[in-house]
Amino acid sequence: MTRHTSAGSKAKGRLFQQEIREDLIREFRLNPVDLQSTAMGQAGCDIYLSQAARDVFPFGIEAKNVEALKIWEAMEQCETNAEKEGLRPLLVFRRNRTPARAVLRWADFLGIWNEVLDLRAKVEQLERDL
Repeated sequence: MTRHTSAGSKAKGRLFQQEIREDLIREFRLNPVDLQSTAMGQAGCDIYLSQAARDVFPFGIEAKNVEALKIWEAMEQCETNAEKEGLRPLLVFRRNRTPARAVLRWADFLGIWNEVLDLRAKVEQLERDL
């Protein structure tokens, strides 16, 4: 049986935060200086975003890499931290040997989807006008 230590748990969490940061840099072509993985135990969102990064990715991330997630506590923490920054809360979590998952509030998801539909309609209108 493997012994779980606080240092090991923090290292696991820190690595997950860094993976999320790298994913955001790659997927959204962000400048690496615009995203920082915050120190473990530091108050606030787990990924610090500059204004340039917020303009592209307006989410306050709470990262959890745990075997047993207390989802309501994690979402409350995520919402509190994100709202202080004026960002939409996004809980990103995983456990060992599983892919990461993300959770949004339903209202935020609906708002995002409506933005996608509005953009799609604008693109279609531009294409018709050409």
